[in-house]
Amino acid sequence: MKIIKLAVPIGITIAVGLMVASCAPQSSSPQQVQSTVPSNPTVTYKYLGDQDLVQANQNAAGFCNQYQSIPRTKTFSTEPNGGKLVVFECLHAAQPPVLPPQYNPNAGYTYMTDQELVEASRNAQIYCMNNGSQQVMSNVTTNVNGSRTVSFQCGPR
Repeated sequence: MKIIKLAVPIGITIAVGLMVASCAPQSSSPQQVQSTVPSNPTVTYKYLGDQDLVQANQNAAGFCNQYQSIPRTKTFSTEPNGGKLVVFECLHAAQPPVLPPQYNPNAGYTYMTDQELVEASRNAQIYCMNNGSQQVMSNVTTNVNGSRTVSFQCGPR
């Protein structure tokens, strides 16, 4: 009987602690919102700007790597509150990804859409992986005509 009397307050304390912890705000950006494992696993990220989108693409590569797959952008969407979401689908690659023949790691890439930014980021990831580095650093600038330019650099492992 004494054990039951002690177990009840401990159980209540643990339950209250779990409820409080579940309400704590998450401040990481980009934020993984969802992941699924159907025939092709998918992962969804919430992002705010271009740097977050580049990071989401890199995170998706890590997520898909556990399935021996590479990420492909499935959809982009905007939430009613203005937040942006990107869904990546993990696809099995029959062979390692190949860079487009015109890829130059020392050039800046001008883009207008989020899809174009993800493609540039993916090419930089492939280049860095093929040259012994997994980390890609990026820098985004906004041009006077409204377009944006991104440049990439491979970092140490």
